[in-house]
Amino acid sequence: MATLSLPLVHPQVSLWRQGPRRLHGSPSCQFRHAGRVQSSYRGLEALYDDGYGTVKDLDYFYQALGQLVEHDSGPPCWLCPVDAGSTVEDAPLMLYLPGVDGMGMGLCMHHKALGRIFELRCLHIPFHDRTPFEELVTMVEDVVRAEHSTSPNKPMYLLGNSFGGCLALAVAARNPRIDLILVLVNPATSFERSEIKKLLSVFSPLSNNACIAITALLNYNIDNEVNMALSRMQSGKHPLEALIRLTNNMSSSLKHTNVLDKLPEDTLQWKMKLMKRAAQYANCRLQSVTAEVLLLASCDDNLLPSKSEAYRLQNKIPKSKIFFFEKHGHSLLLEHGVHVSSIIKCAGLYRHSRRYHRVFDYIPPSTTELKEVDKASIDLLFRTCPAMFSTLEDGTVVRGLAGVPEDGPVLLVGNHMLLGIELISLAAEFMRHKKVVVRGIAHPLLFPKKTKTWSEGHDFFDFLNLWGGVPMTYKYIYELLAAGEFVLLYPGGYREALHCKGEEHRIFWPEQTEFVRMAAQCNATIVPFGVVGEDDIVNLLCTFDGIRSAPFGKEIMRAYSKHLNLRDAKHEVIFPGVCMKIPGRFYYRFGKPIPMRGRQDVLTDRRAATVLYAHIKSEVKGIISYLLEKREEDEYRKISRRLMFMASQGFNTQVPSFDP
Repeated sequence: MATLSLPLVHPQVSLWRQGPRRLHGSPSCQFRHAGRVQSSYRGLEALYDDGYGTVKDLDYFYQALGQLVEHDSGPPCWLCPVDAGSTVEDAPLMLYLPGVDGMGMGLCMHHKALGRIFELRCLHIPFHDRTPFEELVTMVEDVVRAEHSTSPNKPMYLLGNSFGGCLALAVAARNPRIDLILVLVNPATSFERSEIKKLLSVFSPLSNNACIAITALLNYNIDNEVNMALSRMQSGKHPLEALIRLTNNMSSSLKHTNVLDKLPEDTLQWKMKLMKRAAQYANCRLQSVTAEVLLLASCDDNLLPSKSEAYRLQNKIPKSKIFFFEKHGHSLLLEHGVHVSSIIKCAGLYRHSRRYHRVFDYIPPSTTELKEVDKASIDLLFRTCPAMFSTLEDGTVVRGLAGVPEDGPVLLVGNHMLLGIELISLAAEFMRHKKVVVRGIAHPLLFPKKTKTWSEGHDFFDFLNLWGGVPMTYKYIYELLAAGEFVLLYPGGYREALHCKGEEHRIFWPEQTEFVRMAAQCNATIVPFGVVGEDDIVNLLCTFDGIRSAPFGKEIMRAYSKHLNLRDAKHEVIFPGVCMKIPGRFYYRFGKPIPMRGRQDVLTDRRAATVLYAHIKSEVKGIISYLLEKREEDEYRKISRRLMFMASQGFNTQVPSFDP
């Protein structure tokens, strides 16, 4: 495979062509990027720049498309986007298989995001090329098999867009023993039932170029362009600037029809023949697909029945998941607000070996993912306005997180509020101000195996995956601490998160001291913390005894606890019911760090471990009492005072709190 440079193609794309022989050696190593940033996440730092929202618009896409059509010739080849930047260590290979246009530029808005975590290549099929579908399958298959021969335990990703989805399914069906993960974007397996087939038969008397232009205009999503302009204004852009960008994108979508004059006369007939053959070939082999499949389906697709097709494919393919996009059209990868890399991470499909491991395969949140979490939690943050304090080594309490160690391993141990509503603010604050991912230990129930997702944004379960949450096992805690992570542990677990009226700000810790011994074994630093404020935003309606004494109360609590798969049957729980109140404020304080390096006595003497455990528990209780007392001194505890302050000083200004 030799590299070919095209000076007239957009400078952000380099081109290489596949030679007549199969590749030898590791393809990923041949095109490995340089200049990685060293960190604990395979060379990728937290809050890395994924490029979403800052690179490329439709004008870029259509310019590159026009230059490729005008100056490109020859057989199919692979594009390597150089704007992807440096990849993580030992990154898996991702092959992008384009739609029926074949240009390979449909992923341009995702180059940087996907290029940071994958070795990315994009298939390019020139408009003049007439390679049959079976030969395209063989071409992709050669790369897949060559990569598998050098790294047999490493997965490969095929991202197929429309026609490319058929290509990906065909390769997967022919190679069931190779570890493949398919990401299918509105796959064209539904071509025979599609509107585009009916449409082209109606407009068949028109010229080829006219039919292609009509199809392109139907593919255009005006709603998405308007949403993009509104998002720019919300992010601080001037309304006039957002309007100019909107009109430029709309005009670009119309101007690109000039490219049609450069296409061969039989282009439309060939592309439709290729699409029909691809759909037939893939559909006949669906039963042979053993790969994991992630289906991204647009509910407003005007060209293909993508929503119903996603359901059909899921019934045919055992290991498949669907992510629906309710307000998006066929060209999903070119639309605003679609973050493919985040979806892959949330689905638990990003891995470096045959089995997904929540510790070793974890990728930290990007800047865009932090913004998405902020967007989802903005109402909670506005209502609660969290005030965080920490304790220095000399015992001084200060505002902020200066008292929390800079380097791990660190074990944060504290109390839950109702439903764990303190978690998002805590994790986001550490990410924002310390660029540290706090890896939460949570009940296994919070890690459901979702097969369908309708959310346009991220839900709480996605948040747990993006922020590196793991199910509660001592094995995971040990692996995280051994890797030098910041680990968040709530010994009270579900019993604190589902407490009843009269149990606010109480802790319910078990007698086990395992986390203390584990921290000593890993030379971690334990930081006790407390949080208060749930009673300032909700009133709990029922007491524990009140529910148990009600008719069928015991049976209801027993059934609820069984539904949650609780390990400790002695402590039944139930959601107590709440009513909202005028919001107050959340207060956090992180206590004085307790270094465990050299504490061999904790490992060898059970009594020493018990004494230290009791000390940490006492510290958390003391912190909670401190916050409950000190918050009475906060003149901005009520939301009305905070609103007056923000109106005069700016809504991004930190609201003062009590003097610690």
